[in-house]
Amino acid sequence: MRRTLRIVGAAAAAATCVLAATSGTAHAEAPRQAGLYAPSALVLAVGQGEDAPSTAVERAVTLTCAPRPGGTHPAAAAACAELAKTGGQFARLVGSTSDAVCTKEWRPVTVSVTGVWDGKHVNWSTTFANRCEMKAGLGEGAALAF
Repeated sequence: MRRTLRIVGAAAAAATCVLAATSGTAHAEAPRQAGLYAPSALVLAVGQGEDAPSTAVERAVTLTCAPRPGGTHPAAAAACAELAKTGGQFARLVGSTSDAVCTKEWRPVTVSVTGVWDGKHVNWSTTFANRCEMKAGLGEGAALAF
């Protein structure tokens, strides 16, 4: 019995030495969180079609605004600032008055936004009669011009 206890004790001591020797590499550092923020990550798309589900997407970009502007949007910082100014109300980015003179042809173009804005799910779209109407309606804004 004493011999068994010595063997078990020696094995435990050896295991303790091995663990102590490798403890520097066995612990992974937990990821640090810079701060709490509500996520804002969107996919913006434009294409031919009368509504978002049936639109043939021609261009799409990603836009991340929190914790900092990013994504494939060509003017991410300006787009995020514009969206912050409107409180994420995408309809406020579309104007109704313009000096543009457009034809009355019906070739619908739909702009859609899906994702998360300020922690809330977003699924928004608007349809213009044609590209000229879209350009006039979006004006000089950065968020939906990509």
